[in-house]
Amino acid sequence: MSVESNGRHPAAVAADLAPIQSIDRAANVLALLNQDTPVLTAAFVAERLGLNRTTARRYLQSLQRAGFLSPSFGPGPLLDQLSSLVSVRQQILTFAPAIMRQLSDSTGLTTVLSFLGRTGAVVTLVEEAGQGTIILTVRVGTVLELKAAQTRVLLAFASDPAAVTRAHAALSPAEAARERDTLAGVRRHRLAWADLGREGLASAAVPVFATHEVQAAMAMLGTTAMLGPDRSAERVAALEQAAQTLSSMIAR
Repeated sequence: MSVESNGRHPAAVAADLAPIQSIDRAANVLALLNQDTPVLTAAFVAERLGLNRTTARRYLQSLQRAGFLSPSFGPGPLLDQLSSLVSVRQQILTFAPAIMRQLSDSTGLTTVLSFLGRTGAVVTLVEEAGQGTIILTVRVGTVLELKAAQTRVLLAFASDPAAVTRAHAALSPAEAARERDTLAGVRRHRLAWADLGREGLASAAVPVFATHEVQAAMAMLGTTAMLGPDRSAERVAALEQAAQTLSSMIAR
């Protein structure tokens, strides 16, 4: 009998990977919406997907109740919400590079912008410092640690409480409690410092607001001689101003 390397039977693995028919069919129904078809009907869905009209109408009604479709079976509020999120992120990625470049040039520090992933901040944009012989940087796509400044900002303002619970799952109860206290301070001050146990390195991050929620975190990376809670008020003020400028440019 064959067993996968992780100890699971191939049949169990295949079952996990198998498509869920109802979800696939719902996706196919939603995919029928376009510029030429702004509203769906049971007859149209039945014809295009090879369903009987009763089944097609049940899918339309279920999608309407879930918020994917409107009462008239056009795009519903949940699709509008998801579309808005994509639009906001596109705007952030359009406007942020120039703002971050100016911030990096004025402070001499690398600036970073991240979005919240499943377990921490995901580095999305980086503008490296153009001065000095040693440049601190981070790769785009890096998932930052739990105690990274940007992760703390994004978790502190996360709209989904489950995001914090999921991120803290590997911590002991005492460690999780300490980190929750830290996040409470981040919410009060709208500023986070990294606590990565790396002597000589420092990072500060602030939130980027849009649509009344925090959508991203902007940070600076530097040495403790250049960046730290007790010696970098001017640089932190510049970081805060850059994030506010970016927030003001995002359509609400």
